[in-house]
Amino acid sequence: MKKSVPTYELYGESAGRERDFWLHCETIPSRSRLHHWEIQQHRHDGFFQILYISAGSGDAIFGSERREITRHMVITVPSGLGHGFRFSRDIDGFVITVLTSQLKTLPGGRSPLGAWLAHPHLTKLDMDDPEAAYVAQTLSRLGSEFASHASGRADLLEAYVTVALQLTMRLSGSGVELLDETGRRMELLESLIHRHLRSHKTAAFYARELGISPTHLSRVVRAVTGHGTHELIAGRLTEEAKRELVFSFGSVQEIGYRLGFVDPAYFSRFFLKQTGETPRAWRTAERAKLRM
Repeated sequence: MKKSVPTYELYGESAGRERDFWLHCETIPSRSRLHHWEIQQHRHDGFFQILYISAGSGDAIFGSERREITRHMVITVPSGLGHGFRFSRDIDGFVITVLTSQLKTLPGGRSPLGAWLAHPHLTKLDMDDPEAAYVAQTLSRLGSEFASHASGRADLLEAYVTVALQLTMRLSGSGVELLDETGRRMELLESLIHRHLRSHKTAAFYARELGISPTHLSRVVRAVTGHGTHELIAGRLTEEAKRELVFSFGSVQEIGYRLGFVDPAYFSRFFLKQTGETPRAWRTAERAKLRM
């Protein structure tokens, strides 16, 4: 009988333990030395991993495929994929585990980054290349920031992850095919929505920014997502609200204000319409799930 691949949140820790993080970072030796430098094949449901190898060597195993690990390499592993590692004793670097739902671009999406994130990659960094050196510095800085617990930590960690993934994709030479006109418009729209999300801009505003009519924009969005522009904007705002409710300590009223809702009651009605639950009830239920 074929041996099943175990599922972990962090390697060696059973799913179901308390999970109160959206991002976790640790040095590679801190866990691998406990397992004699060999991480057996396993997978992470709902978690995306980034490994930065600053020293040492080894092998990465994806099913029956074995790939060489070298110094100054970034390894990305999508959730649900069976993988394992064999490391040399001089291995060093970081392993970063992120809730997939918290990535700015979800794996498997239409954008080049979304397509790239859906598959594992081992990207060698040429440290003579300024962009490659910047990726290494960014991931090292992420490790330091994670350990610091300083103010603004969550925002900086999110920014470091986004920058590192975008630049690593570019350096990998994969997933950078030219977008068609629809793809370019959707990529720009997603960027505009992210920039103006808390200002509650209308679909007409985004259409003007893109230089097309609201009707044309709606057709583009519906062709890609199956939803209208208003639904897309509301969905992105709901995702941000969910993230704030689970991972911040602010009250529901404070979160509503941060998201641009001047009336707490309106925020509650909006969230109820989108999810079927009030913000407070949804927060209570989700935090309970994370601690099951």
